[in-house]
Amino acid sequence: MGRITARRRVTRIRRDQPTAVRADVLAVEEPLEIRLDGARFVVTMRTPGNDVELAIGYLVSEGIVAAGSDVDTARYCAGTDADGMNTYNVLDVTLAPGVPGPDPTAARQVTMTSACGVCGKDSIDAVTTRSRFDPAVDPLIVNPDVLLELPDRLRAGQSVFDKTGGLHAAALVDGRSGEIIALREDVGRHNAVDKIIGWAAAANLLPLREHILQVSGRASFELVQKAAMAGIPVLSAVSAPSSLAAELAEERGITLAGFVRGDSMVLYSRPDRVSHTSDTVRGSSALG
Repeated sequence: MGRITARRRVTRIRRDQPTAVRADVLAVEEPLEIRLDGARFVVTMRTPGNDVELAIGYLVSEGIVAAGSDVDTARYCAGTDADGMNTYNVLDVTLAPGVPGPDPTAARQVTMTSACGVCGKDSIDAVTTRSRFDPAVDPLIVNPDVLLELPDRLRAGQSVFDKTGGLHAAALVDGRSGEIIALREDVGRHNAVDKIIGWAAAANLLPLREHILQVSGRASFELVQKAAMAGIPVLSAVSAPSSLAAELAEERGITLAGFVRGDSMVLYSRPDRVSHTSDTVRGSSALG
Protein backbone atom coordinates (compact mmCIF):
# COMPACT_ATOMS: atom_id res chain seq x y z
CA MET A 1 0.00 0.00 0.00
CA GLY A 2 3.06 2.30 0.15
CA ARG A 3 2.31 5.61 1.83
CA ILE A 4 -1.34 4.75 2.36
CA THR A 5 -0.54 2.58 5.38
CA ALA A 6 2.22 2.49 7.99
CA ARG A 7 3.37 -0.17 10.43
CA ARG A 8 3.85 0.56 14.14
CA ARG A 9 4.63 -1.53 17.20
CA VAL A 10 1.72 -1.51 19.61
CA THR A 11 0.89 -3.02 22.99
CA ARG A 12 -2.37 -4.93 23.17
CA ILE A 13 -4.01 -5.48 26.56
CA ARG A 14 -6.85 -7.93 27.04
CA ARG A 15 -8.56 -8.80 30.27
CA ASP A 16 -7.19 -11.99 31.86
CA GLN A 17 -4.61 -12.46 29.10
CA PRO A 18 -0.87 -11.72 28.86
CA THR A 19 0.08 -8.33 27.45
CA ALA A 20 1.22 -8.67 23.84
CA VAL A 21 3.55 -6.45 21.80
CA ARG A 22 3.13 -6.75 18.05
CA ALA A 23 3.16 -4.83 14.78
CA ASP A 24 -0.02 -3.11 13.69
CA VAL A 25 -1.06 -1.34 10.49
CA LEU A 26 -2.31 2.26 10.62
CA ALA A 27 -3.86 4.49 7.98
CA VAL A 28 -1.45 7.26 7.01
CA GLU A 29 -2.53 10.85 7.59
CA GLU A 30 -0.42 13.63 6.05
CA PRO A 31 -1.02 17.26 5.06
CA LEU A 32 -1.60 18.19 1.44
CA GLU A 33 -1.05 21.81 0.45
CA ILE A 34 -3.07 22.71 -2.61
CA ARG A 35 -1.77 25.71 -4.53
CA LEU A 36 -3.60 27.58 -7.27
CA ASP A 37 -1.31 29.05 -9.93
CA GLY A 38 1.55 28.93 -7.44
CA ALA A 39 -0.26 30.57 -4.51
CA ARG A 40 -1.24 28.61 -1.41
CA PHE A 41 -4.99 27.97 -1.39
CA VAL A 42 -5.65 25.37 1.31
CA VAL A 43 -3.95 22.75 3.44
CA THR A 44 -5.96 19.62 4.22
CA MET A 45 -5.12 16.48 6.15
CA ARG A 46 -5.63 13.40 4.01
CA THR A 47 -4.55 9.85 3.22
CA PRO A 48 -2.00 10.08 0.36
CA GLY A 49 -3.20 8.76 -2.96
CA ASN A 50 -5.46 10.14 -5.71
CA ASP A 51 -4.23 13.62 -4.74
CA VAL A 52 -5.01 15.17 -8.13
CA GLU A 53 -8.58 13.86 -7.88
CA LEU A 54 -8.77 15.27 -4.36
CA ALA A 55 -7.59 18.70 -5.51
CA ILE A 56 -9.93 18.86 -8.50
CA GLY A 57 -12.87 17.58 -6.45
CA TYR A 58 -12.17 20.19 -3.80
CA LEU A 59 -12.15 22.93 -6.43
CA VAL A 60 -15.48 21.66 -7.78
CA SER A 61 -16.90 21.68 -4.25
CA GLU A 62 -15.73 25.27 -3.80
CA GLY A 63 -17.36 26.36 -7.06
CA ILE A 64 -14.04 27.31 -8.68
CA VAL A 65 -14.20 24.74 -11.50
CA ALA A 66 -17.07 22.74 -12.98
CA ALA A 67 -15.23 20.36 -15.30
CA GLY A 68 -11.88 18.70 -15.72
CA SER A 69 -11.22 20.98 -18.70
CA ASP A 70 -11.17 23.95 -16.31
CA VAL A 71 -7.83 22.61 -15.00
CA ASP A 72 -4.75 22.96 -17.18
CA THR A 73 -2.16 21.09 -15.10
CA ALA A 74 -1.67 19.63 -11.64
CA ARG A 75 1.81 18.73 -10.46
CA TYR A 76 3.70 18.04 -7.26
CA CYS A 77 6.23 20.69 -6.38
CA ALA A 78 8.56 21.81 -3.58
CA GLY A 79 8.26 19.95 -0.32
CA THR A 80 11.04 17.80 1.13
CA ASP A 81 11.60 15.77 4.27
CA ALA A 82 14.68 15.73 6.54
CA ASP A 83 16.50 13.53 4.02
CA GLY A 84 15.79 15.88 1.12
CA MET A 85 13.26 13.55 -0.47
CA ASN A 86 10.09 14.94 -2.05
CA THR A 87 7.17 14.49 0.36
CA TYR A 88 4.58 14.70 -2.43
CA ASN A 89 2.56 16.83 -0.05
CA VAL A 90 2.44 20.03 -2.15
CA LEU A 91 0.30 20.05 -5.29
CA ASP A 92 0.18 23.05 -7.62
CA VAL A 93 -2.94 23.32 -9.79
CA THR A 94 -2.96 25.64 -12.80
CA LEU A 95 -6.36 26.73 -14.06
CA ALA A 96 -7.05 26.61 -17.78
CA PRO A 97 -6.79 29.88 -19.76
CA GLY A 98 -9.93 31.96 -19.30
CA VAL A 99 -11.01 30.26 -16.06
CA PRO A 100 -11.19 32.95 -13.38
CA GLY A 101 -9.38 32.35 -10.13
CA PRO A 102 -11.18 32.35 -6.78
CA ASP A 103 -11.99 35.39 -4.73
CA PRO A 104 -8.97 36.00 -2.47
CA THR A 105 -11.21 35.55 0.57
CA ALA A 106 -11.96 31.95 -0.53
CA ALA A 107 -8.55 30.71 0.60
CA ARG A 108 -8.76 28.81 3.87
CA GLN A 109 -6.98 30.51 6.75
CA VAL A 110 -6.38 27.34 8.75
CA THR A 111 -5.38 23.76 8.07
CA MET A 112 -8.44 21.59 7.56
CA THR A 113 -8.38 18.47 9.69
CA SER A 114 -9.49 15.09 8.38
CA ALA A 115 -12.76 15.59 10.28
CA CYS A 116 -13.66 18.98 8.82
CA GLY A 117 -14.70 19.91 5.32
CA VAL A 118 -15.57 23.55 5.98
CA CYS A 119 -12.89 24.63 8.48
CA GLY A 120 -11.49 28.08 7.82
CA LYS A 121 -14.60 29.63 6.31
CA ASP A 122 -15.06 33.06 7.81
CA SER A 123 -18.85 33.44 7.59
CA ILE A 124 -22.04 31.40 7.47
CA ASP A 125 -22.74 32.69 3.96
CA ALA A 126 -19.33 31.43 2.83
CA VAL A 127 -20.20 27.91 3.92
CA THR A 128 -22.92 27.54 1.27
CA THR A 129 -21.81 27.74 -2.36
CA ARG A 130 -24.40 27.82 -5.12
CA SER A 131 -24.02 24.98 -7.61
CA ARG A 132 -23.96 25.41 -11.38
CA PHE A 133 -26.08 22.24 -11.56
CA ASP A 134 -29.59 21.55 -10.28
CA PRO A 135 -30.13 18.12 -8.68
CA ALA A 136 -33.78 18.98 -8.04
CA VAL A 137 -34.74 18.37 -11.67
CA ASP A 138 -32.95 15.04 -11.94
CA PRO A 139 -35.44 12.35 -13.10
CA LEU A 140 -33.77 9.43 -11.30
CA ILE A 141 -36.03 6.92 -9.55
CA VAL A 142 -34.13 4.43 -7.37
CA ASN A 143 -35.12 0.90 -6.46
CA PRO A 144 -34.91 0.70 -2.63
CA ASP A 145 -33.09 -2.63 -2.88
CA VAL A 146 -30.26 -0.85 -4.67
CA LEU A 147 -29.82 1.56 -1.76
CA LEU A 148 -30.09 -1.15 0.89
CA GLU A 149 -27.37 -3.24 -0.74
CA LEU A 150 -24.88 -0.38 -1.14
CA PRO A 151 -23.39 -0.25 2.40
CA ASP A 152 -22.30 -3.89 2.26
CA ARG A 153 -20.95 -3.47 -1.26
CA LEU A 154 -19.07 -0.33 -0.22
CA ARG A 155 -17.58 -2.13 2.76
CA ALA A 156 -16.53 -5.06 0.56
CA GLY A 157 -14.55 -2.67 -1.62
CA GLN A 158 -12.60 -1.05 1.23
CA SER A 159 -9.26 -2.80 0.85
CA VAL A 160 -7.33 -0.37 3.07
CA PHE A 161 -10.00 -0.43 5.79
CA ASP A 162 -9.50 -4.20 5.96
CA LYS A 163 -5.87 -3.58 6.97
CA THR A 164 -6.34 -0.57 9.26
CA GLY A 165 -9.96 -0.25 10.36
CA GLY A 166 -9.42 3.51 10.16
CA LEU A 167 -10.68 4.88 6.85
CA HIS A 168 -13.89 6.37 5.51
CA ALA A 169 -15.09 5.53 2.03
CA ALA A 170 -17.29 6.98 -0.68
CA ALA A 171 -18.64 5.32 -3.81
CA LEU A 172 -20.20 6.71 -6.95
CA VAL A 173 -23.03 4.50 -8.15
CA ASP A 174 -24.99 4.37 -11.39
CA GLY A 175 -28.51 5.00 -10.10
CA ARG A 176 -30.17 2.93 -12.80
CA SER A 177 -28.06 -0.22 -12.72
CA GLY A 178 -26.73 0.00 -9.16
CA GLU A 179 -23.17 -0.51 -10.44
CA ILE A 180 -20.37 1.04 -8.37
CA ILE A 181 -18.26 2.92 -10.89
CA ALA A 182 -15.72 4.52 -8.53
CA LEU A 183 -14.70 3.99 -4.89
CA ARG A 184 -12.21 5.97 -2.82
CA GLU A 185 -10.95 5.75 0.79
CA ASP A 186 -9.49 8.43 3.05
CA VAL A 187 -9.12 9.34 6.72
CA GLY A 188 -11.48 12.24 5.99
CA ARG A 189 -14.95 11.45 4.72
CA HIS A 190 -15.08 14.77 2.84
CA ASN A 191 -11.74 13.92 1.20
CA ALA A 192 -13.09 10.58 0.00
CA VAL A 193 -16.03 12.42 -1.58
CA ASP A 194 -13.74 15.03 -3.15
CA LYS A 195 -11.65 12.24 -4.68
CA ILE A 196 -14.81 10.75 -6.21
CA ILE A 197 -15.94 14.12 -7.58
CA GLY A 198 -12.44 14.89 -8.85
CA TRP A 199 -12.32 11.56 -10.66
CA ALA A 200 -15.66 12.31 -12.29
CA ALA A 201 -14.62 15.83 -13.27
CA ALA A 202 -11.39 14.59 -14.85
CA ALA A 203 -13.44 12.04 -16.80
CA ASN A 204 -15.81 14.82 -18.00
CA LEU A 205 -18.80 13.23 -16.26
CA LEU A 206 -20.13 16.31 -14.46
CA PRO A 207 -22.92 16.89 -13.72
CA LEU A 208 -23.46 13.46 -12.21
CA ARG A 209 -27.10 13.09 -13.20
CA GLU A 210 -28.83 9.83 -12.26
CA HIS A 211 -26.04 8.86 -9.85
CA ILE A 212 -25.93 7.98 -6.16
CA LEU A 213 -23.23 8.98 -3.69
CA GLN A 214 -22.83 6.32 -0.98
CA VAL A 215 -20.76 7.21 2.12
CA SER A 216 -19.57 5.03 4.96
CA GLY A 217 -20.35 7.31 7.90
CA ARG A 218 -22.79 10.06 8.76
CA ALA A 219 -24.22 12.58 6.31
CA SER A 220 -22.86 15.98 7.31
CA PHE A 221 -23.71 19.36 5.80
CA GLU A 222 -20.53 19.51 3.72
CA LEU A 223 -21.25 16.15 2.06
CA VAL A 224 -24.67 17.35 0.92
CA GLN A 225 -23.03 20.54 -0.31
CA LYS A 226 -20.44 18.56 -2.29
CA ALA A 227 -23.17 16.35 -3.81
CA ALA A 228 -25.05 19.48 -4.89
CA MET A 229 -21.94 21.00 -6.46
CA ALA A 230 -21.44 17.85 -8.54
CA GLY A 231 -25.12 17.57 -9.50
CA ILE A 232 -25.67 14.30 -7.61
CA PRO A 233 -29.39 13.70 -6.88
CA VAL A 234 -29.10 11.01 -4.17
CA LEU A 235 -26.86 10.85 -1.09
CA SER A 236 -26.99 7.65 0.97
CA ALA A 237 -25.29 7.27 4.35
CA VAL A 238 -24.89 4.42 6.81
CA SER A 239 -25.41 6.72 9.80
CA ALA A 240 -27.45 9.79 10.67
CA PRO A 241 -27.49 13.17 8.95
CA SER A 242 -27.22 16.46 10.80
CA SER A 243 -30.21 18.81 10.86
CA LEU A 244 -28.40 21.25 8.56
CA ALA A 245 -27.60 18.44 6.12
CA ALA A 246 -31.29 17.54 5.91
CA GLU A 247 -32.29 21.19 5.46
CA LEU A 248 -29.76 21.73 2.68
CA ALA A 249 -30.77 18.49 0.93
CA GLU A 250 -34.40 19.65 0.97
CA GLU A 251 -33.40 23.06 -0.37
CA ARG A 252 -31.25 21.62 -3.16
CA GLY A 253 -33.71 18.89 -4.14
CA ILE A 254 -31.40 16.03 -3.14
CA THR A 255 -32.74 12.74 -1.83
CA LEU A 256 -31.00 12.18 1.50
CA ALA A 257 -31.11 8.66 2.94
CA GLY A 258 -29.70 7.90 6.38
CA PHE A 259 -29.41 4.83 8.61
CA VAL A 260 -29.21 2.71 5.45
CA ARG A 261 -28.65 -0.63 7.15
CA GLY A 262 -29.99 -4.13 6.77
CA ASP A 263 -33.59 -3.94 5.59
CA SER A 264 -34.40 -0.31 6.37
CA MET A 265 -33.51 3.30 5.74
CA VAL A 266 -34.81 6.73 6.66
CA LEU A 267 -35.49 9.32 3.95
CA TYR A 268 -35.04 12.93 5.06
CA SER A 269 -35.80 14.70 1.78
CA ARG A 270 -37.23 13.98 -1.67
CA PRO A 271 -38.62 10.50 -0.84
CA ASP A 272 -40.36 10.45 -4.23
CA ARG A 273 -37.07 9.35 -5.84
CA VAL A 274 -37.27 5.96 -4.07
CA SER A 275 -39.72 3.82 -6.01
CA HIS A 276 -41.32 2.15 -2.99
CA THR A 277 -42.50 5.53 -1.69
CA SER A 278 -43.11 7.47 -4.87
CA ASP A 279 -46.85 6.70 -5.18
CA THR A 280 -47.73 7.67 -1.61
CA VAL A 281 -45.46 10.54 -0.55
CA ARG A 282 -44.44 12.23 -3.80
CA GLY A 283 -43.06 15.68 -3.07
CA SER A 284 -43.41 15.39 0.71
CA SER A 285 -40.69 15.58 3.34
CA ALA A 286 -39.63 12.72 5.57
CA LEU A 287 -41.55 14.29 8.45
CA GLY A 288 -44.80 13.84 6.53
